Amino acid sequence: MNKIAVIGLGLIGGSLALELKKNTWATIYGVDKNAEHLEKALELGIIYKKADINIVSEVDIVIIAVPVNIIPNLTNQVLDLIKGDTLVFDVGSTKLAVCNAVKNHPKRKNFVALHPIAGTEFSGPEAAIYNLFTDKVNIICEQELSSKSKINQVVDLFKTLKMKSVFMDSAKQHDKHIAYVSHLSHISSFMLGKTVLEIEKDEKSIFNMAGSGFASTVRLAKSNPETWTPIFLQNKENLLKSLEEYIKNLNQFKEILTSESAEDVFAIMQNTNKIKSVLAGIKNQ
Repeated sequence: MNKIAVIGLGLIGGSLALELKKNTWATIYGVDKNAEHLEKALELGIIYKKADINIVSEVDIVIIAVPVNIIPNLTNQVLDLIKGDTLVFDVGSTKLAVCNAVKNHPKRKNFVALHPIAGTEFSGPEAAIYNLFTDKVNIICEQELSSKSKINQVVDLFKTLKMKSVFMDSAKQHDKHIAYVSHLSHISSFMLGKTVLEIEKDEKSIFNMAGSGFASTVRLAKSNPETWTPIFLQNKENLLKSLEEYIKNLNQFKEILTSESAEDVFAIMQNTNKIKSVLAGIKNQ
């Protein structure tokens, strides 16, 4: 693990570069189509040296951390260029498109499809931070299509970042589940922010009256549209199903609120309180 190329120097790519630079003493090369991002990453000490795509032929690991609509073609391009023993993985939050794109590539076994469940609402190299991945979960998909040595390498690498790796056989199942537990949350946040901006024309009122509950709920609405637009579109099928369920529940709550049924309002909230124990169980695993 002497040389690592990180393609895409935003929050996830930049944070991985910082952690791997600290934990592995590897030489980190940065690749980014945005020249300003590349320069800022060098200035901040996130990378060792600026490079272009051809650097992947010289390194031991390639990390692809670009928007999900770019990942499939770029991954094929990277696999075309790498040495025979180079590890390649992407960190996108959708997995089906990239897995389908590379399934017939001669170097498919060099590639590991994974998704580190970590992030903030900030973007760009300036958003890169240490400890972003600590105590978080890393999902690895289609492990049977990657070489055992590459899977072991990935698991060991993310263990150095204090992440727990779990396995999902199907990239399709990953995208279905992540639509509910991640992507729907971002849509909810964006739409809540949009609703409040439309209703509350006086921005000063929003500033003065917004409590911690509102701030935490709309936090994700500060996320980068360049990142999230392709995610929503690429996972459209699963998101439409999750939105149907969500809208159904919103309409149900609207109806019982209209009927002023205190018992029904209370019952819905009490039943949903179960989420506390579910999340506590996940945290303690």
